Amino acid sequence: MAGGSLWAALGGLTTRGRSFLAAGVAAAGCAYVLGQEDLLRVGLLLAVLPLVCVIVLHRTRHRVAGSRRLAPARVSASAEARVSLRVDNVSRLPTGLLMLQDRVPYVLGPRPRFVVDRMEPGGRREVSYRVRSDLRGRYPLGPLELRLTDPFGMCELTRGFGAHDTLTVVPRVDPLPPVRLGGERTGYGDGRYHALALAGEDDIIPRGYRHGDDLRRVHWRSTARYGELMVRREEQPRRAHCTVLLDTRGVAYAGAGPHSSFEWAVSGAASAAVHLLERGFTVRLLTDTGSSVPGRESPCGVAGPAHDSADTAGLMLDALAMVDHSEGTALAPAHDALRGSTPGLLVAFFGELDEQQALVAARMRQRGGTAVAFVLDAASWPGGPGQGTDGRSAGALRTLREAGWTALAVTPGTALPDLWRLAGSPGGRADAARDGAPDGGVAGSRS
Repeated sequence: MAGGSLWAALGGLTTRGRSFLAAGVAAAGCAYVLGQEDLLRVGLLLAVLPLVCVIVLHRTRHRVAGSRRLAPARVSASAEARVSLRVDNVSRLPTGLLMLQDRVPYVLGPRPRFVVDRMEPGGRREVSYRVRSDLRGRYPLGPLELRLTDPFGMCELTRGFGAHDTLTVVPRVDPLPPVRLGGERTGYGDGRYHALALAGEDDIIPRGYRHGDDLRRVHWRSTARYGELMVRREEQPRRAHCTVLLDTRGVAYAGAGPHSSFEWAVSGAASAAVHLLERGFTVRLLTDTGSSVPGRESPCGVAGPAHDSADTAGLMLDALAMVDHSEGTALAPAHDALRGSTPGLLVAFFGELDEQQALVAARMRQRGGTAVAFVLDAASWPGGPGQGTDGRSAGALRTLREAGWTALAVTPGTALPDLWRLAGSPGGRADAARDGAPDGGVAGSRS
């Protein structure tokens, strides 16, 4: 195998190397015919030099290590990430000129190439470049290719490293104002604590003593009854529940690209999910297909450590980075997934809704729950059907509002923070319903 690899390395001879080898063989042949020893020495030198370069470079190629570091591995759309490349010479011989090339998808920018000067034995070189994408997704980086050349330019050999990294480009997340949409009365804030037992001393539900428990919480009556140390359970905060619904039906959106209506909806769902997680909600991400990415929570619905929300947000953003149009045409699967769930806050991002799908969406709001809908006005977005569907959009908004939704129309250029503030302001909803759309063409009401 080594011999075959060395034989294959001869294919790395440059034009100069091949010329030297051909000239050396020709000179040696002429010297043999003419009997010229001096010419034979010159011919041998010309022929052996490129062969020696191939052997030395072949051995050096396997003594050069390369690595890549990506920071950060998850970025928002249009944000930049830095990729650092490191090359180490682990051999006892110096290297020649090195040329680095990293493979990156076209959407991340041009393929980076670097020239690295001669490295001494045990030396190290680091270079870096930046990548960015306006389109969300998961993009592979690598493999790293290293092209080595000898000082005489006789041979060039390429070394490939198998390590790959993945850059995850998640939807853009807009910071949203801290307004009350409803449903937060059962979450953090006023009245957020729910006691496990409040009726009196006899109704206390004790549990076994754990290391670190305050001895002042020891319940002596239960300790005597069970024969082991028992403590009173403390009141525990319970998170309010929220579902973020993203309509991914391909028939509900028009256009493509980073500024399309579908990308606005995906970014809106990401912004809402992250914002509500930060507000202490247990958030479930649901699509029109009925599939969901559940949020992590402690047993019995008790809010876990603070870092759980960050982990859940990362999980949801990763899922939204890869979400695409579904082949479905109906919202019935999402309606079935919501049926029987705990009433709470429902935030939905809908594409175009015809009369039938508007009725299905209207039934998603559960009695006693709060529902907010952002409905994209397909007629006004680039690639939309034009002004002929204005009545359909208005009819969908009217159907949702009659069912108790806070329904807001979304047009191009509308900022989600402005819509969010309008949805959380009773006065703003009433003004929008009475006077029409504010700046940006937003309209909303709450029945």
